[in-house]
Amino acid sequence: MEYRKLGVSNLQLGTIGLGCWAFGGGSYWGEQNQKDVDRVVHEALECGINYFDTAEVYNEGASEISLGKALQGRRNEAIVGTKITPANTEPATLRKHCEESLARLNTDYIDVYVLHWPISPHSIEHFSDDARLFVSPPSIDEAFHTLRSLQAEGKIREIAISNHGVKQMKQVLGTGTKIVANQLAYNLLSRAIESSILPLCIERGVGVIAYMPLQQGLLTGKYHRPEAMKPMQARSRHFHHTRGSGTRHGENGAEQEVFQAISEIRHIAEEMHVDMSVLALSWVISNPAVTTAIVGCRNTKQLENNLQALDCPLDLSTLSKLNDITLPVLEKLGDNPDYYENRLNSRIE
Repeated sequence: MEYRKLGVSNLQLGTIGLGCWAFGGGSYWGEQNQKDVDRVVHEALECGINYFDTAEVYNEGASEISLGKALQGRRNEAIVGTKITPANTEPATLRKHCEESLARLNTDYIDVYVLHWPISPHSIEHFSDDARLFVSPPSIDEAFHTLRSLQAEGKIREIAISNHGVKQMKQVLGTGTKIVANQLAYNLLSRAIESSILPLCIERGVGVIAYMPLQQGLLTGKYHRPEAMKPMQARSRHFHHTRGSGTRHGENGAEQEVFQAISEIRHIAEEMHVDMSVLALSWVISNPAVTTAIVGCRNTKQLENNLQALDCPLDLSTLSKLNDITLPVLEKLGDNPDYYENRLNSRIE
């Protein structure tokens, strides 16, 4: 395992981290056995994975509870990141929700406390039906003042953001808060952050935690046509708006470009004698600006497969081929990384 410094913090994260959304079981990913969670977490620790990513909204808190159980007796070996929704960032509410996450995780401190989405009416509406918050969203200054207070009290070690664009990053940095990371969607089929967000992260010393490195399973190689994707995992702008369940973006998608790219990526993987998911994950962590890529694992078999990316370094020629193959997807989808909203109505600015 290679370790990289997380932004301006003193934390060293393994280049592969563990995404814990499925932990606890829920409607999005289905049931999840706690014994499997325990096995995955313990084997991950043995293999050098030290970053574990969850959120208060994942399975309505069940993910945090499940991760806390799995880390019992081994908490000091892990760097735990959890996220608070923008709807819960009024000072008293934020403090209450932080305490509740601490209790569910069965820990005295959170290593990396992440604002899940920017504080704006459009982001908030996905987490709350409180019309008051749409009209008068929480103050960014007050929210980050509260986060700094929780940090001073030792309840959180580091403060991070997620899904923030250039304008929003500058607003947050303008509060005087030390931001150690921006967690962003990044993979071969989702490269929007490369144009302006990633360069700003590098310039300001903000680490990048890449989520969705396999694009909801698209880059595992098992899907050969858009019809094969489950509707819940086909809600992004990669697909036609009629394809997914509860799709909001209303766009025509980039299905032709996406599946042409997948076919060509699969061919390269076959030539290299590696799984396509291993190749895709290796591409993400080949970018030195990425601190860690968080991948969901429901069992140890999936974990062991993902870890093969550590032994699959990509030369410049292969990286160039993969970039060329996926360029049509990037050009079709554009440079806004909110893949679930219409590009003219994005939550990321």
